[in-house]
Amino acid sequence: MALTTKHCEPIAPVAHDFVMLNFVRAGSAILFSEFGEQPIKPGDAILLAANVLCGAEPEGHVTVTTIYADTDYVIDQVFWQHVEFLQDRLHAQDFAATVYTEPAQILSLGEDHAGILIPWLDELVELSVEAQPVANFYRMQALWFSIAHVIAPSIKTSPIRTSATQRARNCPTSPRHRRFGPLRREARMAAELLCANPVRRWTVTELADEVHLSKSQVGRVFVEAFGKSPIAYLTMLRTERMAGLLRTTDTPIAVIAREVGWGDPDFAARQFRRSVGVTPSRYRVMSRERSASASG
Repeated sequence: MALTTKHCEPIAPVAHDFVMLNFVRAGSAILFSEFGEQPIKPGDAILLAANVLCGAEPEGHVTVTTIYADTDYVIDQVFWQHVEFLQDRLHAQDFAATVYTEPAQILSLGEDHAGILIPWLDELVELSVEAQPVANFYRMQALWFSIAHVIAPSIKTSPIRTSATQRARNCPTSPRHRRFGPLRREARMAAELLCANPVRRWTVTELADEVHLSKSQVGRVFVEAFGKSPIAYLTMLRTERMAGLLRTTDTPIAVIAREVGWGDPDFAARQFRRSVGVTPSRYRVMSRERSASASG
């Protein structure tokens, strides 16, 4: 589906469980994510993998059209695009993780190329609003493929490929069954436990005990479902909570770090910067500057 929105207020760092493509239509903003702090303007598109934190500070306002894509759908597209040498959909998942190594990217399409996309984006939004997925399925697919054809050359990839011998040794022969959600109930349970109590000093062993899996099993099923390890997922949750406290309170950063589950403020600052692209202190300054500008 697709949606066009106008933003005048700061967008807090948040992660979603699907792939997002944001096309800047008007205005500008400062974006912050794993790539650091970057300006965006018309002609840019932002590609975000699932479970990747990203926030923005509009410079006045910014209007974007966002395409939301289920991760399994994206993997299916990779499989059929490279079906001549991919063994199965499980290998397609590994292939995508190897080739598309940067989960947060700004695609500088240029206003000419972006202009080509506008009619397709508008129609895709219109069909999404109609909410008739069965009747509009083929037209929405056609629009998506047209858009993907234009942006694909701008997506950064890795030249590394897996040999046929490595594929045969590393991948099972039976194809993966596609599901639109976590592949195992235990993975969903583990994520719910982390979301319910992110302050707890979780270990993978404790999490495995809670969902009645071995330590190696819980790591494997969690990565398969959410694209990152349980501890990386916990870091994402704590970072989101830390960003909220930095925006809404004057509490010292060291105290906030402890409140979200990190005893070491320096470690918390490094984790925050790695996930959001700016330091906690810089993020707080940005939030206050924006508030002061809005009130003035």
